[in-house]
Amino acid sequence: MIITQAETLSDQDGQQVCIQGFVQTIRKQSKTCFIILRDRTGLIQCVVDESLQSLYELSLTITTESTVKITGLVHQESRAKSGYEVVVQDIVILSSADAQKPIPLFSPKAEKVDPNVRMDFRWLDLRKPEKRLIFEVWTLLEQSLRTFWIKKGFLEIHSPKLMDAASEGGAEFFKVEYFDRQAFLAQSPQFYKQMAMAAGFDRVFEVGPIFRAEPSFTPRHATEFTGFDMEISWIESYEDVMKIWEEAIVFALSEIKRKLGSRIKELYQREIIVPTLPFPRLSMKETKELLKKHEIVDRRDGDLSPEEEREISTIVKETYGHEFVFVTEYPKQVRPFYHMRLESDPTLTKSFDLLWDGIEITTGAQREHHYEQLKKQALEKGIKIESIQTYLDFFRYGCPPHGGMGAGAARMIMKILDLPNIREATYLHRSVHRLTP
Repeated sequence: MIITQAETLSDQDGQQVCIQGFVQTIRKQSKTCFIILRDRTGLIQCVVDESLQSLYELSLTITTESTVKITGLVHQESRAKSGYEVVVQDIVILSSADAQKPIPLFSPKAEKVDPNVRMDFRWLDLRKPEKRLIFEVWTLLEQSLRTFWIKKGFLEIHSPKLMDAASEGGAEFFKVEYFDRQAFLAQSPQFYKQMAMAAGFDRVFEVGPIFRAEPSFTPRHATEFTGFDMEISWIESYEDVMKIWEEAIVFALSEIKRKLGSRIKELYQREIIVPTLPFPRLSMKETKELLKKHEIVDRRDGDLSPEEEREISTIVKETYGHEFVFVTEYPKQVRPFYHMRLESDPTLTKSFDLLWDGIEITTGAQREHHYEQLKKQALEKGIKIESIQTYLDFFRYGCPPHGGMGAGAARMIMKILDLPNIREATYLHRSVHRLTP
């Protein structure tokens, strides 16, 4: 028999159906047992009458969160939440759940559970409809960005995550044993995106894992996360990169609002705001001046602290009525060696970060594509040329002017749903102290 979902139950009035799912609630009332069944689309009220003695007795033994298959007749019932219920004719217990649960799921106590304990039993925590919605939003965000990029002529690539050198330099990388030598987990697909530009691919994007050995304990950091990356050739300025990225965000948020906006508002009380184009732009110098004017302490020379990111976002929202702002022209000392320098001031880079309502979600730049200049900038950063020679070789045989960006997918989900912590936006969070489940 075809399985009927909760969302289509009303179409089956008067018909026999087969339904299956998790038992969310069991309630005995007078001579009737009510079973509330939960599938991925909603809840179904099922009724077992005492006159069916063996079936009635079986229903009373079922534990909550067990999985069952139920056959029965659909009929209208105004007291049921959906307006319909199933009069049970048969029950098959597919899997029995322990009566004692490690965490409460559907009670007022559920909100008071220590988040770390919830993460220990993530597969139970994810049974809640509002948790499932997070990954429906994630799926649609990823699908929308892919659709946008493909329509714009991008190719999707999947770069290797095992590398013979740290991709971004510095100490924030994981070492792994690789046969008779040492390898590193990729901190970014950066070098391989640029290789695609040297290969003449013109426009590429990638959705994939990124690894950072950061001993950070903030609500927005993880040691493994999913990145959205893109790179484009034949640009005249890093403005070209910002323009296509802001258009992609507007397209994705429009799709999310159209398809999931009402459910997001119901379960998260969050109204999806589709931003206007173009997004505001402020240079780092202008940003620091604005913060100083509002008496915000400069905590990071040439960069923004989390507090400064929040404050400048508040200022932008009050001034421009916008949740997004590009901060541009970061000093070279806080940017990687491959960021192109400004001709008018070589101490500054043709780079940007995108802030969304107080949190940085994107870093991007125009890349330096001249071989000798790249070598020079790498040496300035104390990087040994032999350690990046393969990368440098990408630029020895002709390479178009290009630029790109990388964005944190989970941070974007955080802002879409106004979640308090990146672990809530991640299927299985990885941090300094968490490697399970």
